[in-house]
Amino acid sequence: MKPTFVRAAIAAVLATLPTALLSMNNSPPSSTPSANASDFDAADEYRKGIDALQASKFREAKSSFARVLGVAPNDANTNFLAGMADAGLNDLKSAAKHYEKAVKADSKMVVAQQELAVTYVKLGDRPKAEAALAKIKTMDTTCAGSCKDAETIKKAISTIEAALGQPAQAMLSTDPPLLFASAKAGDTAYLQAVSLINEHRYQDAIDALQNARTTFGAHPDVLTYLGFANRKLRRYDLAESYYRQALAAAPNHKGATEYYGELLVERGDMAGAKRMLAKLDNLCTFGCAEADELRRWVEAKGAPAP
Repeated sequence: MKPTFVRAAIAAVLATLPTALLSMNNSPPSSTPSANASDFDAADEYRKGIDALQASKFREAKSSFARVLGVAPNDANTNFLAGMADAGLNDLKSAAKHYEKAVKADSKMVVAQQELAVTYVKLGDRPKAEAALAKIKTMDTTCAGSCKDAETIKKAISTIEAALGQPAQAMLSTDPPLLFASAKAGDTAYLQAVSLINEHRYQDAIDALQNARTTFGAHPDVLTYLGFANRKLRRYDLAESYYRQALAAAPNHKGATEYYGELLVERGDMAGAKRMLAKLDNLCTFGCAEADELRRWVEAKGAPAP
């Protein structure tokens, strides 16, 4: 009989979650990601994956997360949840690969660091587990008990140390906090991010957008604003990566197309910017604000005068 300890562990975690998770009934107006989610396949697949994971339908969850990763292969949240789905199927090697991608994309994702370390223990790779534990202990030292993840970090250290103390053949069970959040909470984070961007508080906006991303996954609106905020902080390569992810998820996203075009102008790629403008002109048969604004950037060969 196939071992069921991982299934039992995940089921125990899911059983503690509210039954109304990810309900769409209390969503704010249509300017928010959750209200637009039905128009975006990757976001829909992300939510389907979460629903399947809640129901212990690990194979369905794996398929949904795989489709999301097809357009956003470096998304930390999706990789983490894909790892949980693999763990539910007792495919620990695949789970470890997804956790590795998650922590590479977001080294501060404590729960992914924890699950990666524990999975290494289950696979019998003690050196890698100890190396992962050392990274979390470094985070603990930096945090000094005063950061928002202080409690989570302490719990992760305790969990990994307990796992390392078990015999190598033991079937370990963990209780990680899954990254489930309601659509209402995601919308709140998104609207907060937009407000922070308007106040030019770009790093704070990025933090809020990452919270929204936990709920909505590879949503083009969230990715576009992540690109915009990082671009304002002159993190051009990272900004371009987010714009590309947004357009991979929604090729005709006008906001992402405009902002990507502006970034290309800033980087001196006028030919690329003109291609983005031509695309917008094609999308906006009767004209649109996005095309008009990018045209101003192209004509000015930089940020136009207010």
